[in-house]
Amino acid sequence: MMKGQCSPCTLPKGWWQPVIVILTPLILSLLPFLYPSTESRCAYVIIVMAVYWITEALPLAVTALVPIFAFPLLGVLSTAAVCQVYLKDTNFMFMGGLIMAVAVEHCNLHKRIALFVILHVGQSPRLLMAGFMITTIFLSMWISNTAAAAMLVPIVDAVVLELCKTRKIEVRLEQERAVPTLQEVTVSLPRQSRLKLCDSDATFSDIIIKDEDGTPQLERKEKQAKELPENEDTDEESKAVRKMFFLGVAFAANIGGTGSPLGCGPNLVVMGILQNTFEEPTGLNFATWMMFNVPGMIICGVLGWCWLQILFMFCGKVRVQKSSPLRERAMKMFLRDHYDGLGRITQHELVVLTSFTLLVFLWVFRAPGFIQGWAHHVSNLFEDKVIIRDATPVMLMVCLLFTIPAKSQCCSDVDSDDRKPKRMEMCLTWEVVHEKLPWGIILLLGGGLAMAEAAKSSGLSVFLGQQLQHFDVMPKELIVFVVCLMTAMLTEVASNTATASVLLPVIKDLALGINVNPLYLMLPATVCCAYAFMLPVATPGNAIILTAARMSTHEMMRAGAVMNVLCVLVITLMINTLGVAIFDLHNIPSWVNSTTTSVH
Repeated sequence: MMKGQCSPCTLPKGWWQPVIVILTPLILSLLPFLYPSTESRCAYVIIVMAVYWITEALPLAVTALVPIFAFPLLGVLSTAAVCQVYLKDTNFMFMGGLIMAVAVEHCNLHKRIALFVILHVGQSPRLLMAGFMITTIFLSMWISNTAAAAMLVPIVDAVVLELCKTRKIEVRLEQERAVPTLQEVTVSLPRQSRLKLCDSDATFSDIIIKDEDGTPQLERKEKQAKELPENEDTDEESKAVRKMFFLGVAFAANIGGTGSPLGCGPNLVVMGILQNTFEEPTGLNFATWMMFNVPGMIICGVLGWCWLQILFMFCGKVRVQKSSPLRERAMKMFLRDHYDGLGRITQHELVVLTSFTLLVFLWVFRAPGFIQGWAHHVSNLFEDKVIIRDATPVMLMVCLLFTIPAKSQCCSDVDSDDRKPKRMEMCLTWEVVHEKLPWGIILLLGGGLAMAEAAKSSGLSVFLGQQLQHFDVMPKELIVFVVCLMTAMLTEVASNTATASVLLPVIKDLALGINVNPLYLMLPATVCCAYAFMLPVATPGNAIILTAARMSTHEMMRAGAVMNVLCVLVITLMINTLGVAIFDLHNIPSWVNSTTTSVH
């Protein structure tokens, strides 16, 4: 065979994708032919999209565009009705949240927050991991879990390398103290090396690198670290520390996404479905979402931290050893140097931080439920009552960031070349937004809402509700546990937003069919869409962590399987305790009857 020619038996990479794209609608086309009805044609499109989303035979955002041509061509929905769903206020709220996240990343505010938290939490491996997880959870509440994980990767990697370096130096010093040389034995006391191991005020340079004459030798420290013989135990321990830290970041990124409606796509999918299905307010808003999910988020974060401690410090083949004062002082100096390297907080960071804080305040107190929110008072100022939702304050803040300068500039500032005044830089520019905004996620959210709208209009929701009434014989607590467990398993092999888009309309119909509050099943199922801890294909953040941690898929599955079970148990407990107290889940609310999809 000539060089450059491919073997006739070799298949190109990804050959199966066009096969699935073509065969799936052909095989499933038997459904609308055997059962000619609007419900069956709607179910046909939804099943095809579910297969595309799970297999990723097409890009997720491209699959989300299928309803625009499939539903009109099959007589389910008109083109205008489908396209309007892609421009709901929920989508614009999501877009505004993503733009605010871009603003945080653009000014490097996330790096300052991360270093500040890690510096003040502690410098032992246990406390360092706690600092990483706290930071990641907080960031993931407001930005995507993928972005939160990616932001922490370089910081975690630098910390792990520094821990490895100080560990090597510590081993070298122990070897030197254990086997003193002849010169060390005969040297006079005034010329001995001044190692202040017991001095609590000594710095890292005082402890390690004072030579005989007392002069610091930074070059000597680095040279010693590089010349150390390879120690298998030390190397394996460093690998274990790396895996422990990065798994903590992966867990925290997924858990943090449940803390606010902006944390991940499924949160907005459920709010959009409820808003489009029921005419009256359901009681699920920004404030009540955080009241219910933040406590569960904290519990799951603590359990994740404890589980990783058990896995890597007590049960693993290579156990992470406890830290020493020497290593903690070195790490504190390392983090302090990096934090000081950021300089004083800039006007750009202050503006973004203030805008984000004000935005969260406006979201929480728009319609908190326990008091009349600011939206109610603003609406009363006018004769025609208007409904103000969460997209309004976020777009207000986004527009303000495009108009506020990133730094103060004097009018006399000019370019050195042509002596023209400098162009004032704003806190946010469209070039930055266009480059960094994940536009595909917005389409993905719209595709899920389009599926739900088609199921409601075609009568498929009513049909499913009637068929699912048979589950009424099971205890409701068992039903919610099974739903949560199945959702957590499915989200391991499919996008969390796609999982929510496929499952939540069915779960809503299941709740109506067994005559329970839809929030009782939909809310915990939505949260479980974020519990993708086992596989790198579950979320892009997991894939990033798998590569950075240099671990195998088996190791991630072993740690993630326990986290899946723990988090499912936590959300099942929370919905039956705190959820009942907040949403009155034991009673059927009046807003359930404000829709044509009610099952009688």
